[in-house]
Amino acid sequence: MSKNTRSQLSNTKSGASRITLVTIAAVILVVAVAAVTLFYESKDDQFSEGTDAARREALASEHSPTLGDAGAKVHIVEFLDPACGTCALFYPMVKRWMAEVPGDIRLSIRHVAFHEGADYAVRALEASRNQDKYWQTLETLLATQSQWVHNHVVQPDKIGPIIANLGLDMEQLKAEMNSIEALRRIERDKKDSILLKVSATPEYFVNGRSLPSFGQQQLTNLVREELQR
Repeated sequence: MSKNTRSQLSNTKSGASRITLVTIAAVILVVAVAAVTLFYESKDDQFSEGTDAARREALASEHSPTLGDAGAKVHIVEFLDPACGTCALFYPMVKRWMAEVPGDIRLSIRHVAFHEGADYAVRALEASRNQDKYWQTLETLLATQSQWVHNHVVQPDKIGPIIANLGLDMEQLKAEMNSIEALRRIERDKKDSILLKVSATPEYFVNGRSLPSFGQQQLTNLVREELQR
């Protein structure tokens, strides 16, 4: 066999080896990419499932003050700041709907303190629950906002005299405003508001569905859709 022939055969084998190595490397790369993709898709699915479960738990609002039947067709969860003027405007509307379709709507209130000093009003509301005066206290505070909220800032010293006429034991109320139970519920609402991306009040979730955009008509439409399901 001539040197040229041996050289040609050697080059051919070398080229074939390179092609084989490239092919194997390409296959390994494809398999690796597929494995990584499946891994992250699996992680994404697990994250999504975990997030959905946390969201459902947050919206269950089992620790929250609630009006309406437990088996109501529609469950409205409202994140509310007692110093929020829009909250004061929307609250009577929701109460009116509940009166119009008794037994079909349940309302749960969650507290968030976005206004300066609103945490004081929230703590008063939480403490009023221990005297079965929550709804009277909430509705009184919403109806008298102009007396204890000035330029979007809460005046804590004006809240006591306003709600004292509701039959509350004010000494007990003040003592329980900083109770572990009240602070625990407030912290739970805060954490859930962050999880649910609540950035303004009032924020509504209707059977777990958020508003497509904020507005009275949007809320009305969403509640109507759920009632008609």
